[in-house]
Amino acid sequence: PFEGVAWSPRPPQGPAQGCFACIAKAPALRQASPVLSPSSAVYLMESKSCKGDSLRPAVPCKHSVEKKTMTNPTTVIEIYPDTTEVNDYYLWSIFNFVYLNFCCLGFIALAYSLKVRDKKLLNDLNGAVEDAKTARLFNITSSALATFCIILIFIFLRYPLTDY
Repeated sequence: PFEGVAWSPRPPQGPAQGCFACIAKAPALRQASPVLSPSSAVYLMESKSCKGDSLRPAVPCKHSVEKKTMTNPTTVIEIYPDTTEVNDYYLWSIFNFVYLNFCCLGFIALAYSLKVRDKKLLNDLNGAVEDAKTARLFNITSSALATFCIILIFIFLRYPLTDY
């Protein structure tokens, strides 16, 4: 099926001219003039976007014409609620998770802190505020219970139960 098909190399040129939509098109097959090969039908593969093609005149890119006719462009700026004022308690949660992880409350606080960050990225301000309150509650509980346990350990180390 590909008898008589030949690739005609072109001399090296500068960068391709035209827009990306025209340059990215697949090359087309075209029948060559009989002067090149009178005995068989020779098809040359060439890109439609090549401006320096010697077989056909240069055609301006249709997309550049469309760009020139566009007048009065508008800019749309979307304004989202300010989510930077929602505190996620991330560092406090990490500290509680690593050092004061009483009954896995530090881990739960860390999970809620990460949920706050995700909801801030999704611009869900109400959900971020609710999860921030929950993370703060778990951080306070974890810190208080772990501190209470540490104080009890120091008391029992100072005054063992055998003295009573």
